[in-house]
Amino acid sequence: MTSFLTHRARVHDAGLPLYRRHSALRTCLTEFAPYGLRATYHHLTVSAAMPRRLEADPAALGRAVEELHEARVLWLARAGEYDSQRRAEKRAGRRRPSVTPWWRVPPRESPDAAWRCDPFLHPPLNLPAYVRRQNALLDGAELPGCPACGEEGPAVPVPNAHGGIGLCRACARVLAGCPCGESHPFRATGRAGDGGWEGLWRRQHRAKEGGPNPHWPVEGGAARVGRLTVYGA
Repeated sequence: MTSFLTHRARVHDAGLPLYRRHSALRTCLTEFAPYGLRATYHHLTVSAAMPRRLEADPAALGRAVEELHEARVLWLARAGEYDSQRRAEKRAGRRRPSVTPWWRVPPRESPDAAWRCDPFLHPPLNLPAYVRRQNALLDGAELPGCPACGEEGPAVPVPNAHGGIGLCRACARVLAGCPCGESHPFRATGRAGDGGWEGLWRRQHRAKEGGPNPHWPVEGGAARVGRLTVYGA
């Protein structure tokens, strides 16, 4: 049994204290997190309707880990196919892959780097839908809109020393790269109430009994994307 499956079982184990089941979910995220650990955790707290007080809805942990598990199964199947394809290519003398699969792109070079800077920015898709979309793109499908989320609205311009880049207004994926041709890291401007990783882990953006926290600063979409800055440019 793999580490992911072991900890998935612990998330479902009603005999364990809730804090241990919650920690098991975090361990699952260290094994597989399509949006990056923090952004994937934020996504799951919303999609599984996870309350700030886990006692109010312990089943939310199970809903979260099952969504993650379903996406991981899809990824494992495609990763297995890719590995088989690469072995065949190497036997044919093709040492360099024709394309880098989405799960092997280095974080700094990823067009999704903003999700790691600001975990509240990530696709609105559920995780299986995101993995299916990425797998389809890897297989050569031509899908409309943002490669990550399908958003078809205009990009949000973010200026830098070279003229600027264009980010998806829904998830902040880079749609128009920097004119210099290099990838640049992002920095999120301070937002009152965001609370950093500790606040995210404690689900301060969620109400105690469920639903979104009505006192949480409301800023999303293009407004939040527009507050990103590029440094090292």
